[in-house]
Amino acid sequence: MNRLEFIKSVITGFAGMNTLKDLHNLPQQHGDENKKMPVLFVGHGSPMNGIEDNEFSLRWSAMGKEIPTPTAVLCISAHWFTKGTHITAMEHPKTIHDFYGFPKALFDIEYPAPGNPMLAKETTSLVHTTSVGLDHDWGLDHGTWSVVRKMYPKANIPVLQLSIDYTRKPQFHFDLAKELSALRKKGVLIIGSGNMVHNLGILDWKRMDSGYDWAVEMNEVFKKSITNRDHQALINFENLGTAGKLAIPTPEHYLPMLYALGLQEKNEEAVFFNDKTLMGSISMTSFRLG
Repeated sequence: MNRLEFIKSVITGFAGMNTLKDLHNLPQQHGDENKKMPVLFVGHGSPMNGIEDNEFSLRWSAMGKEIPTPTAVLCISAHWFTKGTHITAMEHPKTIHDFYGFPKALFDIEYPAPGNPMLAKETTSLVHTTSVGLDHDWGLDHGTWSVVRKMYPKANIPVLQLSIDYTRKPQFHFDLAKELSALRKKGVLIIGSGNMVHNLGILDWKRMDSGYDWAVEMNEVFKKSITNRDHQALINFENLGTAGKLAIPTPEHYLPMLYALGLQEKNEEAVFFNDKTLMGSISMTSFRLG
């Protein structure tokens, strides 16, 4: 089954830590206590990217080798959209196959990365803008495992997910992300996983490797604002007119980008990768900070 057919079918831990003080005892990268882990925003696209070796997934694999090895991964995925904010807190998060109509090979995938309940608990202590619930039911959805599986195929690094509260405004998500910044110095790789431009309702099967004019335009608008650190323009995406509404008909795939940008430090420039718009209305454009 080719890529077109695939896409058409779419429409262990740090035991013994008991206080926030213990968070500061997490191992540092390369022995440098001033070293921060980078932050990623990843356009994850089709679930098939999680098992195919294509231009997008190969770049994810390369990224896993380019950056320091994390002590844990915290992912904000477009596919965990909840009332309230929650973090996975189980020892062994399940692999969630949150899609339908794909080949059996995709449903057979298991990504048995461990969780880290104590790190989840400590993360809740960092957040003061809202209460963060400890979740024992969710797991790792394809917005997380399709990317992280390519970066860390041995599944030997703890992976947690933080949900997106659909009752909150964009500014809330940007501000909440700032409260997670201490994790970066402790070796935690934070990933926002979604798509800048994401409109499944008007995909064009004849544009496998290109986008509508408005999608390409909005992709460039987003990149320019990111490059210029014009975060407020990105937070206020509802003011982007007709093209903006086409690019972001619903916010769940866009908001993970705001989490990444909320973690941007003063001296960090965005480096783009997988910069491509395809199938008319999907942008795979991604970036690294730090």
